Amino acid sequence: DNKSNTPNLYTFLAHLFSRHKRSHVVLAGTKDPRHFYRTKTWWSGFLLMLVGEGMLFVSYAFAPLSLIAPLSAVSVIASCILGFLFLREKWKPKEFLKRYILSFLGCALTIGGTYLFVTFGPNSHEKLNAENIVKHLIGWPFLLYLLLEIITFCLVLYFYKQRSANYLVLILLLVALLGSVTVITVKAVSGMVVLSIQGSLQLSYPIFYVMFVCMVATIVFQASFLAQASHLYDSSLIACINYIFSTVFAVAAGAIFYLEFNHEDVLHICMFLLGCAVCFLGVFLITKSKKKAKAFEPYVTMDMVKGIPTIHEKGLAVQPDYNGSFSYGALVNNDSVAPAALPPVNHENLAVTPSHAELFCNCHFLNSKLHIFG
Repeated sequence: DNKSNTPNLYTFLAHLFSRHKRSHVVLAGTKDPRHFYRTKTWWSGFLLMLVGEGMLFVSYAFAPLSLIAPLSAVSVIASCILGFLFLREKWKPKEFLKRYILSFLGCALTIGGTYLFVTFGPNSHEKLNAENIVKHLIGWPFLLYLLLEIITFCLVLYFYKQRSANYLVLILLLVALLGSVTVITVKAVSGMVVLSIQGSLQLSYPIFYVMFVCMVATIVFQASFLAQASHLYDSSLIACINYIFSTVFAVAAGAIFYLEFNHEDVLHICMFLLGCAVCFLGVFLITKSKKKAKAFEPYVTMDMVKGIPTIHEKGLAVQPDYNGSFSYGALVNNDSVAPAALPPVNHENLAVTPSHAELFCNCHFLNSKLHIFG
């Protein structure tokens, strides 16, 4: 049964990602001098992850696209569970309940939503040979959808690149628009590869290579936009919004290109959409409960090394906030104290050596670049 086998793939993928992450955590805790890519744990997780992605690729040939896309929420649930098992996160009972109450509620909602859209989702599936793919490709519903998508993509890209509108919604909208093309091409390529293995050769048709090139190109550009988003925003927020946008556009692409809802009644469609909405809320609660990592900015410390202030960049200490005071670093706020009168300085007896001048320039440069006083 396609509907019962597909969630197992996402659970398997979540297990692989947890094993992959565990190698990084173990290395960090044991102070292992080796790079992470030289450990057996990392390589085993990497190889198993490739196997899982291959299985997910094959699943597109046996199940409707509108059913596979929302099931990525299963990996979110499995990651929460496997995080406790593999990463060994320890909490006191009260802290554990306070920290993960939203995660438990989100998991419950996601499980309920998954049951709804799997039960009421489309179950019809056609064999994707080259003739059927070309027929869907030149149909007016997809051509109109593709035209609207291209126009939307160009407008969003213009505001993002030319107007410097670095909003997360715009970046992930670009990812989702590319993703809708990706899932169409992935399903087409997977279907033709499976048919070729079964004996009906499809690799000789030009449409296979057109779909393959589009699949690779859209994946590369998606990865580029996601990398840009990860440099600007928190990963939990990216995961939540990207899941919602990608699922919406993938379901729309399956309904328009592969006509997956043509034989479904209104009740089944409404229950399917309700299940997706419940999953969206569950994933939002799961990602909302994750602790956000604070970005660390290097600053100049008060300790001196060979007469030069050192730059702190390892995150071992915390520089106090500015709070409108001109007190430096960990010094006590004495802004209300009147400055002491200094005796006059005889400038003729001062000799500025090159080392002093260099130190002054270095300190002035660090002051302007690192914003010491706020």
